[in-house]
Amino acid sequence: MIQVGPETVVAVSYTLHVDDGETGMQFREAISEAEPFYFLFGVGQVLPKLEAALAGLVAGDPFEVFLSYEEAYGDYDPAKRVILPKHAFKEDGVKQRQLLRVGKVIPMQDEEGNRLRGEILKVDYKGVHMDFNSPLAGLDLQFSGRVVAVRKAEAEEIAHGHVHGPGGVQH
Repeated sequence: MIQVGPETVVAVSYTLHVDDGETGMQFREAISEAEPFYFLFGVGQVLPKLEAALAGLVAGDPFEVFLSYEEAYGDYDPAKRVILPKHAFKEDGVKQRQLLRVGKVIPMQDEEGNRLRGEILKVDYKGVHMDFNSPLAGLDLQFSGRVVAVRKAEAEEIAHGHVHGPGGVQH
């Protein structure tokens, strides 16, 4: 059997519980064995402590991992709340009204090309108020799951830094 490690594609199912420090552990998300989460090991697609806990496991192995907020997405950072001008949401000079909805999460990029996830908090005369914190910032995480499958990564997947095919990017 192939072990989880460098140059492998890993599929996991899991249940994620979060702890907000006030109300205790609460259910957040479940990924089933029928539709597992696929990732390329060792390229930063999952949290480092979670990835370390999976190293050496084989298909069928269970796992349990607790991550403090420091080991997960860090503390909530008020500096990641910004106001962007409304004109930044125009395409070919036309306002994209369907984008400017409170609660909408928009994939964006910073000046260096890093991908960001921004949630619209408010739209007013000042602009579009957005929060670029992870929705899991400031929360402790408890993962319970199972390794569904492990296979050697294809050379193209390694070169591209992500999984291709089922569960991955289709090129």
